[in-house]
Amino acid sequence: MKTKQVRELATNRIKAGYPAIEELDFASRLSKEDKDGDLLRLIGHNEEFLGLGYLGKENRSVGWMLTDQEETIDQYFFQKLFMDAKAKRGSLYADEGTNAFRIFNGAGDGLGGLTIDYYNDYYVISLYNQGIYRFLDAIQQALFDVFKEAKGIYEKKNVAGKPTQSRLIHGEEAPEPHLVRENGIRYATYLNDGWMTGIFLDQRHVRAAMMNQYAVGKRLLNLFSYTGAFSVAGAMGGATQTVNIDLANRSKELTAEQFEVNGLNPDDHEIRVIDTASYLDYAKKHALEFGVIVIDPPTFARSKAGTWRIEEDYPQVIADSLTVLETGGTLIASTNAWMLSADEFYDLILAGFKQAGVDGEVIETYGLPEDFPTNRQYIESQYLKVFVLRKLN
Repeated sequence: MKTKQVRELATNRIKAGYPAIEELDFASRLSKEDKDGDLLRLIGHNEEFLGLGYLGKENRSVGWMLTDQEETIDQYFFQKLFMDAKAKRGSLYADEGTNAFRIFNGAGDGLGGLTIDYYNDYYVISLYNQGIYRFLDAIQQALFDVFKEAKGIYEKKNVAGKPTQSRLIHGEEAPEPHLVRENGIRYATYLNDGWMTGIFLDQRHVRAAMMNQYAVGKRLLNLFSYTGAFSVAGAMGGATQTVNIDLANRSKELTAEQFEVNGLNPDDHEIRVIDTASYLDYAKKHALEFGVIVIDPPTFARSKAGTWRIEEDYPQVIADSLTVLETGGTLIASTNAWMLSADEFYDLILAGFKQAGVDGEVIETYGLPEDFPTNRQYIESQYLKVFVLRKLN
């Protein structure tokens, strides 16, 4: 184990509970001898013990704190973290209408660089940096002990600059599709198919509101629709029709499947493989109107249509969407961009309203649900921002 001293500002931040370790925190710069996976004993600028951490480059950080105690980092260390997190989700395990949710949310549950999700008898562990692989054997044994009821456990590796890897590490393969429930709605998931599984679990409360409130009796336009989860929630809640727009060819098949597993006919809905800008132009030219529009784009994406960047392109999508949103209609604007604060994201939305010459009012906001706890000191972990607005004119 290496001992590393950090600067005064970092000392104060770590003592306050900040979980990420940044490159400029160290009193002496990291060298080529310092590798991802190194276990660190951190001391403050005045040489007081601060805690143990590990090196693992991820986004703008170079590592994560593990504990503020002098303790052994072994299977039993991770086992306690997982047991505590599992106990906190007791009410979700007991919810008969929902059997897919997050069990362990990185630094919010005490271990940055790792998440665990539950999908109806199966678990998926996702790893976000190379350094955490130093502890993989201990983490896996802790998983097997704490989640003995699992039919199977999958591991997904999503390290920057390297291809995504997915594999079964314990138990039996999940069926394809593997059906889960959320708010009483069925969703088809694929647990061993790349990084994503077919549903974003952090939008559970927004989909519940879509079903119970926003979509009732409305025509719904779902932009960047992925597998159409928002549309299925809307249709189950009484939307008259949904229109699903995504550029990925596979989205058409997967969206149709989501309707079918809920006993809905996909032919009653539109599923189009087309870029958002082109569809909105088409909708405007044909004087189409919608009562609800959902905008939930990726933070960054490349396609034949060009490069999508949230800071540059979101206001234009807002403005174009407002031209086909009926007066009094509902606009749901969402982002998972960790680098944007809620205020900065709201400014992008306002820029779109201004560009369109339209007035609006915020009627609701959403962040991460309760199974996605965050560290209050680490603002970047509060990545999900959702604004629900009403078009006034």
